[in-house]
Amino acid sequence: MAAPQGAPAASRLLMSGNEAVARAVWESGARVATAYPGTPSTEMLETLAGYPDLYCEWSVNEKVSLEVAIGASMAGSRAFCAMKHVGVNVAADALMTLTLTGTVGGLVVAIADDVGLSSSQNEQDSRFWGRFAHLPILEAADSQEAYEMALYGFELSELFQCPVLLRMTTRVCHVRAVVAAGHRVDRPATGFVKDPARWVMVPGNAARRIPLMYERERRLREFSEDSPLNVLHPGTDRRVGFVASGPAWLHVREAFPASPVLKLGLSHPLALAKARRLAEMVERLVVIEETEPLIENELKAAGIDAHGKDILPRFGELAPATIRPAVLRLIGEAVPEPATEAHPVFPRPPTMCVACPHLGVYYTLSQLRNVIIAGDIGCYTLGAGHPWNALDSTICMGASMGMALGLDKGRAASDANKKVVAVIGDSTFLHMGMQGLADITWNRGNVTVLILDNRAVGMTGGQDNPATGRDIRGNPAPRIDFAKLVEALGVRRERIRVVDPYQLPVLFKALREETKIEEPSVIITNQPCVLIGDYEKLNPYRVIDEECTGCGNCFEVGCPAIHLTRREKVVKPSGKEVELMFARIETEACTGCGLCVQPCAPEAIVHLAPVIKPVVPIRPL
Repeated sequence: MAAPQGAPAASRLLMSGNEAVARAVWESGARVATAYPGTPSTEMLETLAGYPDLYCEWSVNEKVSLEVAIGASMAGSRAFCAMKHVGVNVAADALMTLTLTGTVGGLVVAIADDVGLSSSQNEQDSRFWGRFAHLPILEAADSQEAYEMALYGFELSELFQCPVLLRMTTRVCHVRAVVAAGHRVDRPATGFVKDPARWVMVPGNAARRIPLMYERERRLREFSEDSPLNVLHPGTDRRVGFVASGPAWLHVREAFPASPVLKLGLSHPLALAKARRLAEMVERLVVIEETEPLIENELKAAGIDAHGKDILPRFGELAPATIRPAVLRLIGEAVPEPATEAHPVFPRPPTMCVACPHLGVYYTLSQLRNVIIAGDIGCYTLGAGHPWNALDSTICMGASMGMALGLDKGRAASDANKKVVAVIGDSTFLHMGMQGLADITWNRGNVTVLILDNRAVGMTGGQDNPATGRDIRGNPAPRIDFAKLVEALGVRRERIRVVDPYQLPVLFKALREETKIEEPSVIITNQPCVLIGDYEKLNPYRVIDEECTGCGNCFEVGCPAIHLTRREKVVKPSGKEVELMFARIETEACTGCGLCVQPCAPEAIVHLAPVIKPVVPIRPL
């Protein structure tokens, strides 16, 4: 990423929710912004890195990210931290103590929930953290609100001396809208003040802070009742009223424009008095919330009768097409048939990029037999799919290490001869994998670890990490050497190999040999992601049609540049019927990596002949 170029002037700007949050953070005078990349939150920090006058970093994981922001707040600076929903699980250790110490400089933590699981392993609801940690939660419905709430969050944080959670969702993060933006206001740091009773959370100090936390929550509850972010729209159709927050508010207004709605911008603590007033106005009350019934349960606990997840799904987005028929059935109205039938969409399963260095890894793993493969979180998780089917598990960031050790130590008699392999990416290894490898070496696990070093956080857009040699703004930075790192974590030097994943025989030999050794070993692949500047494209390949025998070996590599031209069934002399698959290479997409050439039995794949342009003599003037 280039160095900051200066922010656009105050005006009406077309922005995604993520970009709007970034703009607000910059305008707030924040001096420190941190994050670990994770869809759908990534663009917040990417955008902030383009603004001047504040420090930005990609942290090694979400816990460190939050801790850096906490330190900046302790120093009296406004600070910002962003993460996706599952990232809060990693940061929770810091968060649950931060709620006791409180903050000095305003601290906003943006949490992007992946409602609908666009790019996540679960759909957990981050609003639980506000209740668990007794912290206020703001919920934006669109880009303008994301901008305004991020700005407001710093004021709220400093008013109550606590972090403020800004809950975003995938739709708000990525949908663009016009935002009325302003100017940056400079806010110098006020300085760190020594106060061990507040900042040193030994049991005695923590016990004295707990009553302060509950008193703060009581004041926040009173504040929520009068907050301008919680608005009761009276409406005219009193048959049903709604309580809604986030993008669900917009969906309710579209589905039932005449109904009363309590729109919650500050959704926790819940404005119960306003909700009770709405319930008294209408015949039925329905809570529209994605995904868990948190508001619904709180209303019922307060004696307010409400519908919610009894008529609406507990997962996925609550679009008007979902809300309207459910509520119409509730009030006894007929549900109209859809005006048009949805046309089936041709299935397009996710796949790896053309010439991705992981293709060779999974092709090789798919050729191994008698092996259990523990996978991890990243674009390489796609190795579980066709044509490789080369992953047996994926749980969370870094889990491949511990799970591989557990598979080794807990193996059944039927698995006694099976080899255990763990596959993890470079950024994921630095995020949460190092501890797992230390556990493997310390406890003498019989595990072979594959670290796929492609010099990028590939799945979220190619961001830098501590092993790329660049910081968030593209400036040179120290680069971690994986071979030295894993040796320091206890792997013997003889059991560490660095391999080019495009050299299939070398990779296969390394895997076969290391899995035979009954001690921890590590194989590091060392080719860059094809989507970053480090990758060098070579002369593409093509298929000689008359030489192709239809063996189909090239398709097993899984490269999207290889296309099927035709199928043909033939009967072998043995009487067995086989299907031949004839290939063509999309030369415009091919990068010349050579992976498909190596398994091609008839040697029908060759370099595309370079186009030689005739030299046209230049006439003298």
